[in-house]
This record gives sequence, structure tokens and C-alpha cells, in this order.
Amino acid sequence: MAREADSIPLFDNYKPLPGTWDEYFEAPNKPRSAAGPIVEQLERLGRKEFRARQKLADGTFLRGGITFSVYSDRRGAERIFPFDLIPRIIEHAQWRRVERGLEQRVRALNAFLTDIYGDQRILAEKIIPEDFVLGAKGYLPEMRGIRPPGGVYVHIAGIDLIQGPDGEYKVLEDNARTPSGVSYVLENRTVMKKVFPRVFQESSVLGVEEYPLRLVEALASVGPAPDSEEGTAVLTPGPFNSAYFEHSFLARRMGVPLVEGRDLYVEKDRVYAKTTHGPRRVDVLYRRLDDPFLDPETFRKDSVLGVPGLVRAYAKGNLALANAIGNSIADDKAIYPFVPDMIRFYLSEEPIIGQVETYICMRDDDRRYVLEHIDELVVKSVNEAGGYGMLIGPQSSRRERADFRARIEADPRNFIAQPRIELSTCPTWTNKGIAPRRVDLRPYVLTGTKGSWVLPGGLTRVALLEGSYVVNSSQGGGSKDTWVLRDDSSKGGDR
Repeated sequence: MAREADSIPLFDNYKPLPGTWDEYFEAPNKPRSAAGPIVEQLERLGRKEFRARQKLADGTFLRGGITFSVYSDRRGAERIFPFDLIPRIIEHAQWRRVERGLEQRVRALNAFLTDIYGDQRILAEKIIPEDFVLGAKGYLPEMRGIRPPGGVYVHIAGIDLIQGPDGEYKVLEDNARTPSGVSYVLENRTVMKKVFPRVFQESSVLGVEEYPLRLVEALASVGPAPDSEEGTAVLTPGPFNSAYFEHSFLARRMGVPLVEGRDLYVEKDRVYAKTTHGPRRVDVLYRRLDDPFLDPETFRKDSVLGVPGLVRAYAKGNLALANAIGNSIADDKAIYPFVPDMIRFYLSEEPIIGQVETYICMRDDDRRYVLEHIDELVVKSVNEAGGYGMLIGPQSSRRERADFRARIEADPRNFIAQPRIELSTCPTWTNKGIAPRRVDLRPYVLTGTKGSWVLPGGLTRVALLEGSYVVNSSQGGGSKDTWVLRDDSSKGGDR
């Protein structure tokens, strides 16, 4: 029976989920035009060979230590990041529109952060209610009047996108603090080239390998000595952090030191790293720990992860921090509904990419609607991430809905709600063969004083569990390589 199954074509009996946008197929056995050539190449492998290559890819991730951690998992924190070999495909013209929309959105978020830590025009003109911002957990009033070096707040943005049933991309969330996951984009591409060399060579895909170089350049541009890559370092909380693999990976690829708080000290409002050759001046820190832990002089007094005096050096303009202190307010899910208004207010433009309709529970009418229709909506805590603090109404129990109703009524500022969107699906390898699984996309936008650059594609996260809408790795999700196809007028692929 196994031999008979191995002889069946890879996509045989593949059926897109009703009511969703399938990335590969318009209908059963009818591939989309961009996916057709890749479907043919994968079909030639057959199931037996595909299974063997998936096993090879899994072994490569295992040997390479490509991991993430789940703090709440009693079986052990560190896991290999699941990777699916069937790539996600984005057509060139569609990507160019997304790229422009992402650059526009990050410009608006930078303008918003500059404003609320400055003149606060958007509040004075009542575009956003004042208490939504000034009363937010992520707003740091002590940062008002402190302009970051180079004037850039969001150096690295991870903007989460989804495709609805019409195939149009929409923004689901903005990540402007310490967005993670880009290391998996780079590793996925490396593994894909090893496992599917011919499929890759016959396709025409934009490269992702220049990300570390682009990151170094963006960071160097905002330092006290512009365009000098000397004095840049990656600040990590340490090896027990869930994203430590990424911290060490990026530092290695960027060619800069990986440091912990105990490796640094501040003297005369300047930051130095302790090295075997004596003190080394640090001008730019790509920090991967949150604001409260950065400096025990200014924030949490009990933090042993940060550096005393770091904020003083930052306020004096002697240190650039990426991302800037205080960016959490731009991540706040209750601020998300106002980003289109920010684009119009600061840029005098219409948003290029749409976003999901959102109910703000702090508003009486919205809260009433959410409480009455909670079984139809997705409810999110405004400061949670990773799939935590969320209720998917249509899949919830009566007890879960009652719990969330009580939590909303007790603290309405902490919750928003959205209609459940039928996320697009992509063919994914399962123990039963190829099946549709829901996906999202996290592109990465780098910004320095010379403008923004968008990594082609980004991290495609896939909900590996059948029927699941939650793509986060901590909740059973995996990832795919994201292929942005070159323009037909271009020749050659990502070799």
C-alpha cells in the first residue's frame, strides 16, 4: 500500500478549503498561473522523494540548532522550528504594491512616534483620543522631548499581513518593538536551496541574503558617527531568551559583537563594552530586550539584564537604540485602528494596504457590540503577542466566552475585537499527504536616515494543526520559504 501511495502525484486529491483564498489553486487540479510551473516541478518528485527531502530538511534544522523556546512547555523549552518545504509564492506586481504600502505605513508610524513624544499635534487635533495614547501601557512620558539619534524610531518593523477570501493583503498587526523571526527567513532559504536545488534553479526568485548587510547599514546611518559600522552590537537578554538563536545568528551574520547587559557599562554618558583588549566604545545597540529591562536607573529597579545609565547616554545622543525606547505604543492593538488616519494626517496620502475592521472595547458602543457578538469575533488583549491573550469566538467554549466577557468589562482598554478572517491557505505537507493550511506573512522593513528597504517576502507562518487559525510557533505553527517571483522582464533567479 505504501508503494501505491508513493506513486500517487503529490497534489492528487488536493482540495482548497471552501471560502478561502488558496495560494496555489483556483479549484481542484487547476493551479494559479504563477504556481503552475512550481506545481509541475514538485509533481515530478513524487511523494516518496518529497518525503525524503522533507526528512533531510528536518535533519538540517536539527543539526543547525535552528530553534525557538516556549517558556510554558513543561517538556522542555527549546524546540526545532517546524519547516514546510512547499514554498509560498507571491507574484512580482502584487509584491511591489505590498512593498510600497509597507514603506508608507512605517513612515507614518515613525511620524506618529515623533509627534507623540514631541508636539502631540495628532492629539491636539483629536485625530486620536488623548486618553488612548497617554493612558496606554506602552506610552513612556519620560521619553517625551528625547529625540532618537537620526530621528528614526522604527528601525526594524515586522508588519503582519493576511490575505482574505478576495486574495487582497491586509495588515493584521504592527510590530515596532523587537520583531523576531527574520533568522528563520534566511535559514529557510538556505535549506530550500540545499534540498530543492533544481526546483530553485528553475524558478526566478528574489534573494533575501542581503538582509544582514542592509541591517548593518541602516543601524550605522543613525549612529553618533554616521555610516561607521564600528561600535555596533546586538544586546541580548541571554541564552535563556526564547529568541536567543536569532540574536546570535544575526550578530554573526552582521559581523558585530553579541553582548549582554553585564558586558556593558556607562561612563560620562557614553557606553562601553568590556573586551579582552580593554574598553570598546558602543554607539549603536540593536537591543533585543524590552523597555522595562533596559536601564534599572530609569525603569525596573530590579532588572539585572540592562545597563545602568543607558537611558542617559541615549538622551544625550551618544547612543542609538534600535528600536527606539517608547515604541510599544505603536504596537498597541488599540492604536492599530488609527493607522490609516495617521497616514492621511502625516503623509497626506491614502493607505495603500487596507487593514481589518476593529472594535475598540474602550468605546461604549463597540464594547456593547463585542459583548453581544463575542461568539462571532476574535478578541485580543492589546499588549499580548504570540497568540496569547486571544479568544477565537467561533471556536471557543461557553466558559471561555464568559471569562472574556468578564475581563472586557473589568478592563475595556485592554481589549479589541475583529471579525474572524478566513486566512488564505497554502498546500502543506502533513502525515496524510498535501493538505491546505492557513498562513500569514511577516515582511520586515529596515529604516535608516537614507530611507526604507523591504526584505523581499518575509516570514510565512503556517498553522500546521488542521482547522487552526493560529500560526505562531509557540502555538503549534511552523514556517515556509516565501518566494517573491521576479518580473518576467528580468532574467535569472536567486542562485
